[in-house]
Amino acid sequence: MTTTLPDETMLLDDTACLRAAAEFVREHDSAALLPLLLPGLGGPDLRALAGHCRFAHAGLLLFPPDADGLRAQLADCGLAADTPSHPSVVVRERLARRHRRDPAELDVRILRPQVPGSAGERRAVEVFALTVPPHSGLERIAAYERARRHEAHLAFEIDDSDPLALRGLCAILVRHGARPDGGGYNPHEDGTVLYFTTPADPACGYRRLELYVRGDHRAALAAHLDHPAADEDHHRTARQPAESLLHHLTGAWTTQALAAFARLCLPDAMDTRTAHRTEDLARLTGTHPRSLGTLLQYLAMLGAVTRDREEDAFRLTGLGALLRSDTPGSMRPLALMYGGPFYRSFGGLDHAVRTGQPAFDHLFGENHFDHFARDPELAALFDRSMAASSRMFEPLPDHPVITAAARAAAPATVVDVAGGNGELLGRILTAHPRLRGVLLERPHAVEAARGRLDAAGCGARCDYRAGDFADVPPGGDVYVLSRVLHDWDDDRCREILRHCTRAMPAHADLLIVERLLPADGSPSLATAWDLHMLCNVGGRERRADHYARLLADAGLQLVGHTPLPLDAHVLHARRAAVPDPTTGRG
Repeated sequence: MTTTLPDETMLLDDTACLRAAAEFVREHDSAALLPLLLPGLGGPDLRALAGHCRFAHAGLLLFPPDADGLRAQLADCGLAADTPSHPSVVVRERLARRHRRDPAELDVRILRPQVPGSAGERRAVEVFALTVPPHSGLERIAAYERARRHEAHLAFEIDDSDPLALRGLCAILVRHGARPDGGGYNPHEDGTVLYFTTPADPACGYRRLELYVRGDHRAALAAHLDHPAADEDHHRTARQPAESLLHHLTGAWTTQALAAFARLCLPDAMDTRTAHRTEDLARLTGTHPRSLGTLLQYLAMLGAVTRDREEDAFRLTGLGALLRSDTPGSMRPLALMYGGPFYRSFGGLDHAVRTGQPAFDHLFGENHFDHFARDPELAALFDRSMAASSRMFEPLPDHPVITAAARAAAPATVVDVAGGNGELLGRILTAHPRLRGVLLERPHAVEAARGRLDAAGCGARCDYRAGDFADVPPGGDVYVLSRVLHDWDDDRCREILRHCTRAMPAHADLLIVERLLPADGSPSLATAWDLHMLCNVGGRERRADHYARLLADAGLQLVGHTPLPLDAHVLHARRAAVPDPTTGRG
C-alpha cells in the first residue's frame, strides 16, 4: 500500500476555483446578478432587492494542508496573502452535521481578501479554509465537498439592519423560488447569515445565495430556519425499520447517560481544550474507571465528548460543555430534571393516555407544582431548569411592544404574571432602564426572583406580589404570560386570561410566550412538549388558532405572533374592540 502526499492536482484545482471566483466578483453587480440567480425576478421586487442588497462577495471552500499552503494559494491569485482570518462557526457546524463529525475536529477559518468591483466597489472573495493535514483522515470530506460545492455561494450585504426590512427581503426571495437553507449567528464578527438555495441551475453557476446583516438577528434567523430546508441526510441511505425502531427504543439510555454525566459532575472536571485520561477522571469524580470508560464511549457517540485515540483520553465538546455548572445558560438543571422526576413520570405515560390524568399525579400523589413547592431543593432545581431554556427570551426585549413601552413619555410598567425566578423580567428591565416591573408569583418564587433581579441591578425598579392568577395587578402597560398557559386545560386558560383582561387598561398589550403546534403537522419541539405536558401537568401545547379562540373567549384579540429560539413564539394580544351600539362597528 503506497502512502501519498496531498494530491497536487487537487491543490491546483482549488487555486483555479479561487482565481475564477475573484474574476467573477470583479465583473458583476447586484442588479445583474439577482435575475441570474432567480429567473423571473423583475419589477418592484428586483428594485427592492437590488436597492437593499449589495453584492459583497463570492464564497468558496478550500482545503489547504496548512496556513502556508493557503497563503501561497492567495498569492498565486493576486490576493493579499496576509489577509487576517478568524474561526467560521456557521460553516464548521454545517460540515460537522453533513459528515457527522465533532465540530472540534474541523479547523475551519474564514478570511475575506479584498477584490475591487469594476467601478471600484469594495468587494471580496470569502474563503472558508478547512485545514486538511496530510494523513489526517479529512481527505474524504475534501473530495466530497469539492465535487458538490455545497459552500460555494454569492453573498449580498444588507445595509439596513431593521428586522422588518430583513424579513421583507427574505419574503421576496422565497416568493421567487429561493429556499431557506440554514444560517447562523457568528459571535466573532457579530453578524447574522441567512442561506438560500436557488430554484434551478442558474446561469451564473452558483446555486446558493447568502444574505448577511450586521448584528444579532435571532428572531429573523428563527423564522428563516422554520422553513423546510434542504437536508443532505435525505440523500443518505435510510435505516432499515428494525434498526430505526431500536434507535428509538434506546432513547431512554441517552437521557440517563446525559443525566448521569451531569450528576457525576464530569463536565465540570473536563474542558474543551485538554484531553483527560479515564483513570484521571475517575479519580477526580470518585467513579469506577472501567465503568466510566463505558459511559464516556457512549457519550462520544452522542457528541458530548470526543476521544483522542492516540492518548486514549477524552475531551469535552461544545455540546457537552452546556452541562457544566459554570457555563452561562447551563443546561445541567434540565438534564437533572429530565433524568429525575420527569423521567420517573414518563414511566406512567400509558396511565396518562388511558385516563387523561397526569402520570406525575398518579406516581407522586399530588400535582407537580405542589410537589415541588414542598421541597425547596427540588423547587430551586425546577426554577434553574426553566432558566436553562432562557435562550428563547433573547429577542423579547426588542419586541415592538416592549420597545414602544420603553420609549413612552411616561415610565411604563411591565407585569410578569407567574414570572418564576424573574429571568425574563430581568432581561427586559436590563435592556430598557426606563421601564418598571411587577412580578406576580407564589411566595417562595417571589423571594428567588427578588434575589435574581437585585443581582442583575434592576431590583429597585421592580415590585413583587405574592399571589395567584386572581391577583393579577391592574394598571400595567405590558402584561407577560411566559410558558404559563401550556400548563393548564382550556377552561383554566380562559380563567387566567380573564383575570388578565380585567387587570389590563384599554391601552395595554399582552405578550404570551409558548411553543406553537405547527398547523401542517411538521416536526416541532412543540409536539414533544405536548406529550410532556400531558404526562406531567395535564396541560397541552396548542396551535395559534386555538390560542386565538381562547383569547376571544376572554375578551382579547390575537394581533399576531412571531418566532423565538427553541421553537417558541411570542403571541401579541390586546383587548378586543367593543362595538359601538350606534354604528355596530368597533
